Amino acid sequence: VPAGVTVTWTNRDDVPHNIVSTEKKFKSPVLDTDQQFSYRFEAPGTYPYFCSLHPKMTGRIVVA
Repeated sequence: VPAGVTVTWTNRDDVPHNIVSTEKKFKSPVLDTDQQFSYRFEAPGTYPYFCSLHPKMTGRIVVA
């Protein structure tokens, strides 16, 4: 995504999840079904994250 973009995650699952930056740059509350969390990515880089409730669930945002 381009720098300055706000990314929004939506929990479409029927169990709670959250979004936690492995570098401690952002952390959502626990999200129930259809709840959202947004974060604005200002600087270029790679931002890995995971669900602390289900640590094998991982992802990353690449900011150009």
